[in-house]
Amino acid sequence: MRRLFRSIFIVCLTAPIAAAATPKELLASGHVDEAMRVLEQQINQSPSSAEPFNLLCRAHFMLDDWDAAIPRCERATALAPQNSLYRLWLGRAYGEKADKASVFSAMGLARKVRDSFERAVELDPDSWEARTDLAEFYTEAPGIVGGGKDKARAQADVLMPANPAMGHWVLARIAEKNKDSAGAEREYRAAIQASHSGARAWLNLANFYRYARRLDDMEKALKNLESCPLDFPESLMHAADILLRSGRNLPMAVRFLHRYLSAPVEAGPAFEAYEILGQLLERQGDAAGAAAQYRASLALAHTYARAREDLKRVER
Repeated sequence: MRRLFRSIFIVCLTAPIAAAATPKELLASGHVDEAMRVLEQQINQSPSSAEPFNLLCRAHFMLDDWDAAIPRCERATALAPQNSLYRLWLGRAYGEKADKASVFSAMGLARKVRDSFERAVELDPDSWEARTDLAEFYTEAPGIVGGGKDKARAQADVLMPANPAMGHWVLARIAEKNKDSAGAEREYRAAIQASHSGARAWLNLANFYRYARRLDDMEKALKNLESCPLDFPESLMHAADILLRSGRNLPMAVRFLHRYLSAPVEAGPAFEAYEILGQLLERQGDAAGAAAQYRASLALAHTYARAREDLKRVER
């Protein structure tokens, strides 16, 4: 198994990037360094084009660099103010920065998150992603910045006809905020049924069990990911991370990552998956194998801080 993943690392480093690959394709495959290089060229050539700014924002978002992501997303929305997707990504960037900010700064950023998500929904009422992000904001944010569980429930009602699985997810999050564990579990299981046993719903239930410290139930839920419909590919990477953080069934976590890295997507950057795989190998005493995975991560995103720190640790 270790030799297998070292071979994956070698392929990652030696396989050429297709000359015709677009920035979207580069982001989807995790080649964030190359995507950023191409996008900077496009911006220099066409500074009034909104899409390169949005994609560059998303590239910085992948690297957890919110300070760099925000101005790019702001520029994209300024150039294309009627684009719902650009508003959605701007709200996400504000939200991630708010999570790391001081209380005073977070309040101002939270209002920007709300405004961005509400505008995204206004521009595209059929976007379940925008409605889900807005509902999550309403659930988590205090009333002083526009949060409210009644508002979140209203979004769930709108979601139910088009995407009932995400509607039940919103209701589960509201139940959790109300400390109604039984109600939350019912809604998570309703989401599984509504999604026809989709991977996203099983992952959400597993996450619920994790925070409830029901680790046996968490592991059982994650086992369903090995055979259920993969409606959310990055669920494999997130499932591996949950197992790593819980110290449970590390071989299954490795299997998840092996499968995921055969076809990664933008929402689960390949460089992050390699870093998680490195941690799994390191946890199992394979320092050399771990170092190879950290290098594979940095080959795709040379500024990725977690992989750089991990590599320094195992090379000491």
